[in-house]
Amino acid sequence: MALKSILAVGAGGAIGAVLRYIISLIPFEGDFPTATFLVNVLGAFALGFISGLVIDKDVSREAELFLKTGMCGGFTTFSTFSLEAITLIQGGKAIMGIVYIILSLVGSLAGVFFGLTLGKAIG
Repeated sequence: MALKSILAVGAGGAIGAVLRYIISLIPFEGDFPTATFLVNVLGAFALGFISGLVIDKDVSREAELFLKTGMCGGFTTFSTFSLEAITLIQGGKAIMGIVYIILSLVGSLAGVFFGLTLGKAIG
């Protein structure tokens, strides 16, 4: 494993984590985990967009690791999503938990699709 690759992932991850934290500071109303939902959909879009941009391009492995594995990986919060979904269901809010799961999956898949499509069109 190359040190440059490890540093690229770490630097990108730090930026992604900070961006995710900034979004968590937005005061959303209600019980629905809006910040995590927003992060997952935006992260999916960003990953699709970046992937579309770099397809068939001469992009360094480190740049791709920085953006995709580092920034997007540090930004998205699927493990948090999973915990929040189970907490809603176990906390007597099963319908909200199920809606959250469906919206998150559909939104993330749509984010990747539209991001990938836009990235390909621009790139």
